[in-house]
Amino acid sequence: MRSAGRVLIADDQRDVLEALRLLLKPEGLETETASSPAMALAALEKRDFDAVLIDLNYARDTTSGAEGLDLLARIRDLDAHLPVLVMTAWGTVDLAVEAMRRGARDFVQKPWDNARLLATLRTQIALGRALRRGERLEAENRLLRHESEPAMVAASPAMRPVLDVIARVGPSDANVLITGENGSGKAVVARALHAASGRAARPFVTLNAGGISEGVFESEMFGHVRGAFTDARADRVGRFELAHGGTLFLDEIGNVPASQQGKLLRVLETGEFERVGSSRTIRADARILSATNADLRAEVAAGRFRQDLLFRLNTIEIAVPPLRERREDIPALAQHFLGTHARRYRKAIPGFEPGALDALLAHSWPGNVRELDHAVERAVLMATGDRIRAADLALKRGTDGTRLEDLSLEEVEALLVRKAMERYGGNVSHASRALGISRSALYRRLEKHGQ
Repeated sequence: MRSAGRVLIADDQRDVLEALRLLLKPEGLETETASSPAMALAALEKRDFDAVLIDLNYARDTTSGAEGLDLLARIRDLDAHLPVLVMTAWGTVDLAVEAMRRGARDFVQKPWDNARLLATLRTQIALGRALRRGERLEAENRLLRHESEPAMVAASPAMRPVLDVIARVGPSDANVLITGENGSGKAVVARALHAASGRAARPFVTLNAGGISEGVFESEMFGHVRGAFTDARADRVGRFELAHGGTLFLDEIGNVPASQQGKLLRVLETGEFERVGSSRTIRADARILSATNADLRAEVAAGRFRQDLLFRLNTIEIAVPPLRERREDIPALAQHFLGTHARRYRKAIPGFEPGALDALLAHSWPGNVRELDHAVERAVLMATGDRIRAADLALKRGTDGTRLEDLSLEEVEALLVRKAMERYGGNVSHASRALGISRSALYRRLEKHGQ
C-alpha cells in the first residue's frame, strides 16, 4: 500500500508513542518515534517527514512547555513548511496560543480524540505538500519568468506614475486594486508589486475570479473537505491557504458572484475562513492584490458590488494606461516579445524592418499589450527572413474596412468579440450576454484572440 505520509512522533512516554503508532498505521501513515527533542532533531536531519507530532513537556514534573516550544522553534528553523502539531497533558489556553504563535499548525490535548487527530493530520499533510509544490513552482517560475512573462517595460511618461506607486507601495502589505483595460498588463503590475515586497520569496497565487463558475468559486477560494459534495473525493487546499505568507492575486475581481462577496470580505477583514463542508476555522496570512477592467464604483452604484468590499480591496489603486496612451513603449515591448518567441520557436530573427515598426506604432491596439504579444508571436511563426516585415504582422486584417467574406471563421469571431467588448465598455458580463455565450467562454476567446 502506498504511504499516505511519514509522521515523526516525539514524546517521552513509551505507551503514548506506541498508541499513536498503532493509530496511524491503519491510515497508511509511516511513523518514526523519538523520546527526546534531541532524538527528534536528529531524525529530522536524516530524512524528510510530512508532519511532526510533538509533546510540549519532556522533563518529569515539568508543565511549562518550554522544551516543546524550543523544539518547535528548532523545527521551524529547519523547515518552515513542515506541519507541526503540539500536544500536552497539561494544556492551557495560554500555552496553546503561544505554541500557535510560534508556528504550530494545531494543538492537541491528551487524551486525544482519535477521529479529530487523524483528520487534523490528513489536512496538515495535504496543506504542507501543497505549500511545498507552490514553493517549487514559484522557484521554477522565477527562473523562467524572463522568458515566459513580459518584463516591466515602461519608459513612457504615462507609465511613470505606475512605477512610482509600485516603488512606494510594493514593500508594504497594503491591498492594491489594479484597474485597466483587458490586456493592458495588470498581471505584470501585480507581479512587480509582489517582487518588490518582503513576500517575494513566498508563493504568488493567481485566481481568475471571472473564469470560474459560481458553483465552484467557494471551493477554489477556500478549499473543501472530502465528502463536502458529490465529486469531493479528497480534501483540497484553496487558493487562500496556498498563498499563506505570500500574495494572492484576484484577477477580474469585479466578476465575483454577489453571493460570495460577503465571504470574501470576511477573509479580508479577519484572515479566517472555513473549507467547504468543514466548520473548522483556518487562518491565512496573504497579501491581496486584485485587478479589474470594470468600473467598480459604477458596479457599487448599480448594487452589483459591495461598497465595503471595494473599500477593503483598494487601499491603494493603480490605473494602468492602455497601450495606445503609451506608444513610446511599443518598440521596446515588441523587441522583448520578439526575443521571447524567437527563442521559443528557435528562429534567428533579431529585429523588425522599419515598415513593421511603423505598422506597430500606427495600430490602435484594442487588445493592448496582450494583443501586441500575440501579434509578434504570429509574426515570428510567419516570417521567412531574418527580420519581421509589416506583412508578417498582418495588423490590417479584420478591421472595419475588410469585408467579412474575406475573413476566416476565426477572424470573424475575433472581430465580433472585439466589437462586443467595445460596445459595452469592456464589461464582460454584458458582452457575453450580447454574444449569447457564458462569461468563462468569452474569457477564453479574449485570451485566444489576444484581446
